Amino acid sequence: MENTTLKDYVIGLDMGGTNSIFGIVDARGTIKAQTAIKTTAYPDVKDYVKAAVEALGPAIDVVGGIEHIKGMGIGAPNGNYYTGNIEYAANLVWEGVVPIARLFEEALGVPVRVTNDANAAAMGEMTYGVARGMKNFIMITLGTGVGSGIVVDGKIVYGSDGFAGELGHLVIDHTSNGRKCGCGRSGCLETYCSATGVARTAREMLASSTEPSPLREIKPEEITSYDVFKAAEQGDATAIGIFEYTGRLLGRSCADFCTFNTPEAFVFFGGLTKAGDFLMNPLRKAYDEHVLSIYKGKAKLLVSALNGSEAAVLGASALGWEE
Repeated sequence: MENTTLKDYVIGLDMGGTNSIFGIVDARGTIKAQTAIKTTAYPDVKDYVKAAVEALGPAIDVVGGIEHIKGMGIGAPNGNYYTGNIEYAANLVWEGVVPIARLFEEALGVPVRVTNDANAAAMGEMTYGVARGMKNFIMITLGTGVGSGIVVDGKIVYGSDGFAGELGHLVIDHTSNGRKCGCGRSGCLETYCSATGVARTAREMLASSTEPSPLREIKPEEITSYDVFKAAEQGDATAIGIFEYTGRLLGRSCADFCTFNTPEAFVFFGGLTKAGDFLMNPLRKAYDEHVLSIYKGKAKLLVSALNGSEAAVLGASALGWEE
């Protein structure tokens, strides 16, 4: 008798530099079960895959077993859609080229596809979020780094080698004072407009002034972007100035990005967006001041409404449905 088992679910993996979050997702985009492991706890990627499969076991059982899983999609730093590899990711514990799709295929017995983590977030936003129905938009992820997913005519832009759209590594400071970046260059957008970039700005501003600030009660090396946000909420002028500086740089950069695909929207996602208007107001102002006149008023500047890592998990899971 023919096996009529329906493969009604896929696995989505949002692989971060610190944590990896897995979701079992149905065709409607409902996450039926979730689990997580620490990415940093496994210096050997084979141990990571083994731990991931063990953690996934109970979640897969919730939907009736692996025979109901059609495939798996992974959103990972430097994930290459074409090769299925993670290649030279600066923010992961593994060096060089990691054949992550092949390793999971061998461990689970289902097809596995990989994409860049920001591309996965863009796919999630396009399918389930504020970019639903849009064919041209740019997703900017503001976390430990600055990632981007570029959608043109309804398709993610991968380029010739799978690595197109690294907007976080466009250089915005070409002087000798440009901040050193993990990519090996200096002055990248990521070094200014990521959560870690905000913390660097805070240390610099505090060191160059004597203005009172609650941030001075924290050891400089321990200041986080969340600390800056809490200080801004209290009305601290230094913290508000840090976000104004960050927003101006990001808004000006987005005005530049607009020239190559005239997006319907920029969608901002990630921990730094919790700063709300402290970041978005100067961002919008700088964008309007710097965007080419023929593009004025055309692109919306939106904050993702999807919860936490949900956009990345759902976006990665979308790869699992591909034939």
